[in-house]
Amino acid sequence: MKNLQELIETIRILRSENGCQWDREQTHQSLKPNMLEEAYEAVDAIDNNDMKHLKEELGDVLLQVLLHSQIADENNIFNIDDVAKELNQKLIRRHPHVFGDINVNSTQEIIDNWEQIKKTEKTHRSSIMDGISKSQSALMSAQKISKKAVKVGFEWDCIETLYDCVYSELKEFQEACNASNLEHIEEEMGDILFAVVNLARWHKLDAEQALLKANKKFIKRFKKMEELASKPLEEYSFEEFEELWRKAKSKMQKAKSKK
Repeated sequence: MKNLQELIETIRILRSENGCQWDREQTHQSLKPNMLEEAYEAVDAIDNNDMKHLKEELGDVLLQVLLHSQIADENNIFNIDDVAKELNQKLIRRHPHVFGDINVNSTQEIIDNWEQIKKTEKTHRSSIMDGISKSQSALMSAQKISKKAVKVGFEWDCIETLYDCVYSELKEFQEACNASNLEHIEEEMGDILFAVVNLARWHKLDAEQALLKANKKFIKRFKKMEELASKPLEEYSFEEFEELWRKAKSKMQKAKSKK
């Protein structure tokens, strides 16, 4: 633990009177974007199976944890040792099949036990919808909301009714567009997205990760289009764009099959 202790001391020095002005100026609020950015960059390293990059990005995530802990310590609220202690206690408490005498026969039983123990810890919550972070992405929130509803049985009876729901929301969106009601159009678009998130959840997919991968795929194909283009993209017609997109897609699929 020598390196960790040295790192904690480095953070303390950076935040001290003779340390770094930027570090001293940071607050819990100002560091929020950094926390999100570093977490996503770590996920990106995992998706790329880049272990060297992952080691670096996990360090950046740890930096955020240590900075927040140091700020709290300076205000006599808590320190990094308190964070570690509380996490350790929670992990032991929520794993009675490892640290206690509870027997389990499946991963699902472990998850069920975790949720039951969590309920006893969060007695202040009056609704099953309490505890959903307002800071996470809308897709992640939608998936968590959906999972919470399903826990009490609020679920489609079969996949066909879920498909019907998606189609219905698309139809309602079209009707709102035809009526040129901007507020209604936005509302119906939200309903479409929420229904699609549920479609992902039904198939045990993470909607956030699925969209992140789709974004990366689109960027790669667009860059390939730029490589294949024989003139500025601004001069392409719709039909020419379609043909260029198909060529880019075909070349990328061929390159992928060779790996």
